[in-house]
Amino acid sequence: MPRATGDPAARLIAELTERGFRVAVAESLTGGLVVAELTSVPGASVVVSGGVVAYDTAVKRSVLGVDDELLAAEGAVHPEVARQMADRVRAVLAVDGRAAELGIATTGVAGPTDQDGRPVGTVFVGLAFDGGVEAIELPLLQGTRVEIRAATVQAAIEAALVRIQRA
Repeated sequence: MPRATGDPAARLIAELTERGFRVAVAESLTGGLVVAELTSVPGASVVVSGGVVAYDTAVKRSVLGVDDELLAAEGAVHPEVARQMADRVRAVLAVDGRAAELGIATTGVAGPTDQDGRPVGTVFVGLAFDGGVEAIELPLLQGTRVEIRAATVQAAIEAALVRIQRA
């Protein structure tokens, strides 16, 4: 089992391993960085099912099954989109017919321009766990595109860790 350190990714992997839970990730603005951070932890292969980079809105619809009417009305940067991404990626990345217990999703605007009527720095993290699905709106993030994406990765992992620890 991975040793839990001060690193949130290592702590999340340790918590998931201890509980025998799997995690699946759906990413938009982070483009695979959440899965990369999780899989940088030795032993992550025991609990990380994988990730879907749904950068294009059409992929959110076709692969993850995000509601087409929602996407048409609100765009991809919306809390319900984050919730649906987190919930649906668990089944999309099922291993041996078993859906992941935890789903994490990121959607937002890293810049350089606004998107879907949302300003740069708007980010939603979706979490799906044990029948509950939630979206967390991060405080408007400031900085460069790289900084916004990095802050989103850390926020998503920390939010997932808090959620797992409540289980």
